[in-house]
Amino acid sequence: MKKTLPALIAHIAVILAVIIVMGTLGLIAAGVASEGSEKFTDEIERNVTLRILENDTAKEQGYLKELLDAFNAEYAEYGIKAVDANMDQFTDLETGGPYGYGPDVLYQANDAIMKYVDGTRKHILPLPVEQLDCYEHIGKNAWDAYKVTIENQDFICGVPVNIQQPLLFYRKDLLPANWETEWDDDKNGVPDMIEYWTDLYRYSQTIRAQSASNYGYMKSLNDGYFASGYFLSYGGYVFGGEERNDTSDVGFSKNDGYLGAKIIRQLASVMNLECTEDTITKNSYSRMAQGAYFATMTTPDVYTMFIKEMVNAGFTEEYARENLIMTDVPKLPVSGDLEDESQGFKDMTVMGGINGYAISSYTKAPNAALAFVNFATSYKMINRRAELLGISPARGDSAEALGGLNANINNNLTAGTIYVMPSVRALGQVWTPLQTYCAILADDSLTGKNVYVTDEALKKGLENVDNQIYAAIHTLG
Repeated sequence: MKKTLPALIAHIAVILAVIIVMGTLGLIAAGVASEGSEKFTDEIERNVTLRILENDTAKEQGYLKELLDAFNAEYAEYGIKAVDANMDQFTDLETGGPYGYGPDVLYQANDAIMKYVDGTRKHILPLPVEQLDCYEHIGKNAWDAYKVTIENQDFICGVPVNIQQPLLFYRKDLLPANWETEWDDDKNGVPDMIEYWTDLYRYSQTIRAQSASNYGYMKSLNDGYFASGYFLSYGGYVFGGEERNDTSDVGFSKNDGYLGAKIIRQLASVMNLECTEDTITKNSYSRMAQGAYFATMTTPDVYTMFIKEMVNAGFTEEYARENLIMTDVPKLPVSGDLEDESQGFKDMTVMGGINGYAISSYTKAPNAALAFVNFATSYKMINRRAELLGISPARGDSAEALGGLNANINNNLTAGTIYVMPSVRALGQVWTPLQTYCAILADDSLTGKNVYVTDEALKKGLENVDNQIYAAIHTLG
């Protein structure tokens, strides 16, 4: 049927409105990049105050004060003063930033920072990272953690500082006296319980049989960040897609991911019910210092907290540093069974992250803020941060100079055995279902309920986790 002239005009108006709206949305997305680019003019603002949001460890160990003092001295001629933002380390920029309450520069993990640029949000600025001193010293995988693609263009919204990877922490002085003859089958000079989860599990059983109050490996198994590595190691994943950000494909249960559930269940059997919640995480510093725990798993940036507790327990700092050892996580049995070594071993894939700096879109001094980030990520300051806080630098030159595990961690990132947390807002919906399942597994093992024993039961439980995560993102959200 032919349209009347008024109807035709109305139809055309609707089409034009749609075109305008779609064009506007495209401009909004592109604005994330264009508006940010225009703010960096190379003309440093003078007589401004920069509020810097750092993590609590950097404050407690005195690093933040050193950093602020050094920067302020360097840029005194500009009248710039960087100060502690005096905010909780997990302050939400999205909530306070638009009202002037947020920091100018913030230090957080990549997933926390990148949620501020998810979709058309633009609470942090895309950065001219090629101008930074650290740019050529940081690998692609680290930069990719802060990459956002808009209108087929890639932009970087954060500057990597350190690589977070779970590591095994253990007390060398608590090794058995006969470890060289009884716990070093390959005679490579490294205790087997440090190299293989099967041996750490067996050694933990030995300790439990000898003592009612001492334990071998202890870790809060409900901590999804650390526990996820067991699923990832057997082919599970968080989100699918080439960029690992396709939230329509949740994959902890995919491939042989369920074998990770079997590992968690077995590890729980050498612990106590505290592993079903956060108690072990909270008391691991003091319990390791007291010798009640032989080993735990955590990230390198809290190394100094363990040393501090050992000194508080009466050890000298020299003794503490000599005997509190960080090392790469042990290898897992290919079989997915801590009592079966017949199929050999495989490197464990761990959930990791890239902590770094970002600049708020609400700052009134973007060029001064960029100068601060450049200073804070310089070779000198990164090395000092590593010295005081025990971090593993994302700067390759710093990692190489510091030696030890730092080079290994950089290599792990390149090799892919560090699964970098997806930089999407939806990651926040992952943890509750995953942590609840891990806690149930641990409780099932320790209380003898034995609901999750068969492979089929473990698979169904993990498939339910995937379904809950999907629903939280796409249905309930």
